[in-house]
Amino acid sequence: MMPIDRATLMAILVVALAPRAVEAQIYVSRDASGTLVLSDQRIDAPIAVYAVEGAPAIRTTRPRAANASRFESIVQQHASRQALRPELVRAVIQVESGYNPRATSPKGAMGLMQLMPQTARELGVRDPYDPEENIRGGTRYLRQLLDKYRGNEDLALAAYNAGPGAVDRHGEKVPPYRETKDYVRKVGSAAGKSSAVVQAGGRRVIYKWIEVKDGVASPKYSDRLPPKGTTYEVVGGSKPVTY
Repeated sequence: MMPIDRATLMAILVVALAPRAVEAQIYVSRDASGTLVLSDQRIDAPIAVYAVEGAPAIRTTRPRAANASRFESIVQQHASRQALRPELVRAVIQVESGYNPRATSPKGAMGLMQLMPQTARELGVRDPYDPEENIRGGTRYLRQLLDKYRGNEDLALAAYNAGPGAVDRHGEKVPPYRETKDYVRKVGSAAGKSSAVVQAGGRRVIYKWIEVKDGVASPKYSDRLPPKGTTYEVVGGSKPVTY
């Protein structure tokens, strides 16, 4: 098998992670001039194609999210604040909205991280179409779901897509809904594997502690032990300890 270069891989990801609730089938075609065309649908009628940066012989039927770099500082800020992997946050945004801050789903989910109206209100998000507010709320919600499911990213993502009630009704397993299973697979594939410590049973270890700064006590989360002398707990696990 020929190795896949980075440009081709990025092109494949562009079409595979398009924000559509369908099975990620990739169609590969080559025209007479040698141009490779990658698509998430059969090309049975004329369709626009887009160049892939660094790969002049490759085209895709989905444009790469040009907005991604605009929001990177916000992603980094709130991922750090909630002790989330930036890769996970980026993957959720890509799959949910394709980095379109004005995206609205048929069910009413809004903005970059597709917050439902009730969820946005509970998270204190006044304007879900404001990128900073949306990412702040979406990352906080992801953190809540990861805490609820003891660091299990698959369950947190399933709950983000189908709701915690659906995950709980199925015995804290990914619900057998095609859309939800595809969603977990797509986001997980884009985000890659977590570097967090994994205990027996597959549970990722997330530490929680309190940091006091400028008269405000804030919860902190990480997959690394906090500084010496800090009282911490393992999310979903141990009682508070000091080391």
